Amino acid sequence: MLPVGTETAPPPSKDWRIIGLIGTGHFLSHFYMLCLAPLFPLWRGEFGVTYAELGLSVALMSAVTAVLQTPVGFLVDRHGARPYLLGGTLLMALSISAMAFAPNYWVVLALAVLSGIGNSVIHPADYAILAGSIDKARMGRAFAMHTFTGNLGFALAPPIIVALALPLGWRAALLLVGLLGVPVVGAILLQSRVLSDQPKPRAKAGEGGVRALLSRQMLLFFAFFLLSSMAGSGIQAFIITVLEQLWGIPGAAGSLALTGYMAGATSGVLVGGWFADRSKRHGAFVVGLTLVSIGLILALGFLPVPALGAAALTFGAGLALGASRTPRDVMVKDAAPPGQIGKVFGFISSGLPLGGALTPVPVGFLLDAGLVHWVLPLVAGLLALSLLCMGSARGTPRPAAAPQPAE
Repeated sequence: MLPVGTETAPPPSKDWRIIGLIGTGHFLSHFYMLCLAPLFPLWRGEFGVTYAELGLSVALMSAVTAVLQTPVGFLVDRHGARPYLLGGTLLMALSISAMAFAPNYWVVLALAVLSGIGNSVIHPADYAILAGSIDKARMGRAFAMHTFTGNLGFALAPPIIVALALPLGWRAALLLVGLLGVPVVGAILLQSRVLSDQPKPRAKAGEGGVRALLSRQMLLFFAFFLLSSMAGSGIQAFIITVLEQLWGIPGAAGSLALTGYMAGATSGVLVGGWFADRSKRHGAFVVGLTLVSIGLILALGFLPVPALGAAALTFGAGLALGASRTPRDVMVKDAAPPGQIGKVFGFISSGLPLGGALTPVPVGFLLDAGLVHWVLPLVAGLLALSLLCMGSARGTPRPAAAPQPAE
């Protein structure tokens, strides 16, 4: 074994193979989260349940994933990420396949919970492996591709599941997409020798366990993720309604604005990954782009614009926010105590689904009260608060832990 500090950087081909393995699992994770909702009309007739009951399946899957991410992160940090990634991905996929044989809706709910348990492994295990396997010179692009593949899973799930369910039926469609996880698990298992866990400290870190998560810095990062997600949820849930009520843009045309926002946010992630590998000024980049997004969102709320103008503004806002995500994630990795990336990302990323759940109801109240002109300023205000949290959380990156000999 080479002395510490003299190891050669892994070749790009190895890094991209690792990114492909981890990204494929992350794609499936997000795909499975959105593949159930398009089946609700079919389930409503077959199982004789209400839409509220149907929504419980997605809510349970998301809630279980969010709640278990942090405990799973502790296990990943203690025992290594690879076995949990393999087991979690397999459980997540087979649970979706098993829904094809569900005799009633209660079985669907139970399987949704099981799939959520498997899904809870993805974020802590993925980030721990990426931090330990990818050369630092390509870490930003690795994180960017991880986020991009998840967004792609969200985008492709509804059209693919509908395209399969129409000719094959919903049971065959779920069986097929669930079984796609089996070769992914097989590929991860066969290629597991290239997946390294995060470096472990030679001695116990001075700050560990729950104490690390409850430190001021980590709580502020959690708040940053939470507030950013709340802002994004407000745009995604109500931008079409807001534009119709503010500027008289019809719903069909207003949907272009939502599409523009999502396209900008997804493509922006890749821009952010490129920047994160070429500059150390991650904090300034995040602040600058978030301020750009705030300005564009406020312009959309105060300037009467046609449909194409609204789409251009939302695309720009999404692009700026998307590009800020990867430098943000790299900042969290650098701030995590040595050997504790699993629990840190498990905890902090749980702010994303929580933030997405908090915004729609209060924004809905604003719309019901006829206060539509307050919606976009509220979104901008949430982004401004997130910047205050991020600025307070920034600190000197922690030194990397000395790698341990391979087991």
